[in-house]
Amino acid sequence: MLKGKLAKLRAELLEPKTTAVKGEGFDVMKSGDARVALIGFPSVGKSTLLGKLTETHSEAASYEFTTLTCIPGKFMYHGANIQILDLPGIIQGASEGKGRGRQVISVARTADMVVMMLDATKSSEQRRLLEKELEAVGIRLNKSKPNIYFKVKKGGGIAYNATVKQSQLTEKFARDLLHQYKIFNAEVLVREDVTTDDFIDVIVGNRKYMPCLY
Repeated sequence: MLKGKLAKLRAELLEPKTTAVKGEGFDVMKSGDARVALIGFPSVGKSTLLGKLTETHSEAASYEFTTLTCIPGKFMYHGANIQILDLPGIIQGASEGKGRGRQVISVARTADMVVMMLDATKSSEQRRLLEKELEAVGIRLNKSKPNIYFKVKKGGGIAYNATVKQSQLTEKFARDLLHQYKIFNAEVLVREDVTTDDFIDVIVGNRKYMPCLY
C-alpha cells in the first residue's frame, strides 16, 4: 500500500508545471520515424557516440557534465530517419529532481527507445542505479504492459476477476488500492499472473514501456 502511495506522489511530481521556464534546451520537437534517447551517467561517451553516428556536434570533454542541454541529431538507417537525443548525464537522485534529472527524464519519456550507455571499466551496479532512477518515474525498460483490463465506471462498485491464479495480487489488495486512489466503481479483469507493482502501474496509468539497448 505504501508503494501505491509513493507511485501516486511521484506521478504528481511528473505533472508539468504551468510556470515552467522555457528555452532551457530540453524542449526538442520530435521528428523522423523514431526517437532514441541516450541515457547514462556523466562522461560515458554519449556525446562521442552522437558525433560518430550523426554529423551533430555535441561538446565532449574529459570532465563531467559537459552536456548541459538536450542535443538532437539525425541519421538514416535502411531508409528510416532516426532522431537521437544526447541528454545530460543522470546522477543518483535524478528522479527526485537532482542535477536537472526531472527535465532529462521527462524528455526520455517521449522517446521510442532508450540506449543506455555504460562504462565498461566500472561495475554492473551503474546499470542497476540507472534503471532504478527510470523506474522511479514510470519508465519500464524491456517490459510489456501488464495484461490487465481496467475501467472506471460511474456505479456498480468494484468488479474484480482473475482468469489465472495469482501468486501475489489478491482481490483485497486490489480493492484497498483502488479505494486509496478514491476509485469506488471500476471493472478489473486480470488475464495473467501479475505482481502488486504491475497492478499499481496499471492504476497509476502514466507508465511508459519502451525497449532498451545497453
